[in-house]
Amino acid sequence: MLINGSWSEDDGKSRGEGGKFDHLPTSFRNRITENGSSGFKSGSGRYFLYVSRTCPWAHRAIIFRHIKGLTDHVGLIMVQSGDEGYAIEKDSTKLVPGTDVKITSLHEIYSLSDNKYTGRVTVPTLWDSKNCKIVNNESSEIIEMFNSEFNGIGGEHFDYFPENLKMEIHSLNDMVYNKVNNGVYKAGFSTSQEAYEDAYDGLFEAFDTMERILGKHRFLAGNIISGVDWRAFPTLYRFDTVYHYAFKCNKKHLYEYPNLWNYTKDLYQMPGISDICWLEAAKINYWTGTRVNATGTIPKGPEGIDFSAPHDRARFG
Repeated sequence: MLINGSWSEDDGKSRGEGGKFDHLPTSFRNRITENGSSGFKSGSGRYFLYVSRTCPWAHRAIIFRHIKGLTDHVGLIMVQSGDEGYAIEKDSTKLVPGTDVKITSLHEIYSLSDNKYTGRVTVPTLWDSKNCKIVNNESSEIIEMFNSEFNGIGGEHFDYFPENLKMEIHSLNDMVYNKVNNGVYKAGFSTSQEAYEDAYDGLFEAFDTMERILGKHRFLAGNIISGVDWRAFPTLYRFDTVYHYAFKCNKKHLYEYPNLWNYTKDLYQMPGISDICWLEAAKINYWTGTRVNATGTIPKGPEGIDFSAPHDRARFG
């Protein structure tokens, strides 16, 4: 994190009491609008997304950039774990768009945006090259902006948060975020038995609920794909390879849930999605973290996890 614009190795020790873990709130919450009423008008070539291949929160933003047809309109800059948080990948540009400043670490654009910034340095981070400011670093808001505010620019106008499903999607998002997306982290990084077991139980209660729902229709909110499906996917995709073992979420494997497993394969096999999934990179990143694995050795397995194998979800239409 940064403290008054200066890098600190303090990773936010106040993130939970009683051994609980939770992600701190994100700090940049501006919004891009199609008409520019927010001060940030959607436009081709103006915005750049800083992301990591390994982070599930960044993954959902990468997916929405793809499915909304924005790959030629919103730039993508890759970062990876470095000495000071996230470092710019060697094959990505180190020149901050809209400036003549070269950087090596992601925290430097936070200082460019606000030289007194105190807070976490996270991905995804959405950068505006016109105002040379961070617009937003909250993934749930970034994907909603990509969904609704770039329709005059991207080639895909499908609405992943349709008005007639908003109440149901909101309820499902609440469960998926708290018990699944964040739930695996609450289990993996808790420091008390009680906090760990509470997160563990919540996660598998959510899996049981999702399994029942997916026995009735193809996607979580019905037979039409929606934003909640793409919010769930990055965690489900990493579950058997990372969270089951590294985060002690070992009650069951994902592949032991027939509906959830086939549903995850269905999403993975959507056009272009497999090209923006990097499971080996995620595996290495999680298992080399000292909070997860003090020895630094990387598990060889698991074997037999094939997201390209046939699924049965088409039976719902």
